[in-house]
Amino acid sequence: MIFKIEIEQEEDGRWLAEIPELSGVMLYGKTPEEATTRVQALALRVIAERLENGETQPELLNVTFNREWLDGVI
Repeated sequence: MIFKIEIEQEEDGRWLAEIPELSGVMLYGKTPEEATTRVQALALRVIAERLENGETQPELLNVTFNREWLDGVI
């Protein structure tokens, strides 16, 4: 699975990172790196819970995250 992380800065200066493929997986951070790290950890918890509850096929799993800046911010 390859998950895209969309990241953008809010007007108040916080950074929001979201993984659109996993509904509700979004978190804020003080920096882009903190937001990215936090949303990756949450995504892994969501995937693990889905595996435990039989909501995802128990196949061999390879997870990759790709960060994408929104609004042209780098």
